[in-house]
Amino acid sequence: MTTHEAGCICGKVRYAVDGSPLRVTICHCHFCQQATGGPYMIEPIIDNKNLSVTKGTPKTHTVVSEGSGKQVHIHFCPDCGTKLFLTFERFPDFSGVYGGTFDDPDWFEISPDTARHIYLSSARTGTVIPAGFDTYLEHAFDLDGNPIAPTVYDSPHVIKR
Repeated sequence: MTTHEAGCICGKVRYAVDGSPLRVTICHCHFCQQATGGPYMIEPIIDNKNLSVTKGTPKTHTVVSEGSGKQVHIHFCPDCGTKLFLTFERFPDFSGVYGGTFDDPDWFEISPDTARHIYLSSARTGTVIPAGFDTYLEHAFDLDGNPIAPTVYDSPHVIKR
């Protein structure tokens, strides 16, 4: 199993992920826009047993998700503030990793077979969604955990309001 290392800007907190993500979520919700300072977050979803902190101790800040009403725990460096990964009350066995924190942020594939776009209802106007990806106006699962049918565009789709 291949190990992929990651960490904060200042280097005081490091972590590692073993193996490949279960999937990659590209989230366009307002929380992810605020958290990244960009139009979306690229979030490899990792089984918690495959994620380990290898140096330092992240600090945790908890927020309540507007979508589910459940707690989301943001793990970040207490010195430089870099957000590293998320854990979820709603999905207790999984973590969402801030993809840009990996030493090699290109190690995981982003393709229609491995990734999906969620919360297009909040996506920034002008965002281009590539063809072939599963997309969702909100989350990919309803509040009871049932999957929602995706929309898949045959050609690039531009978000308009």
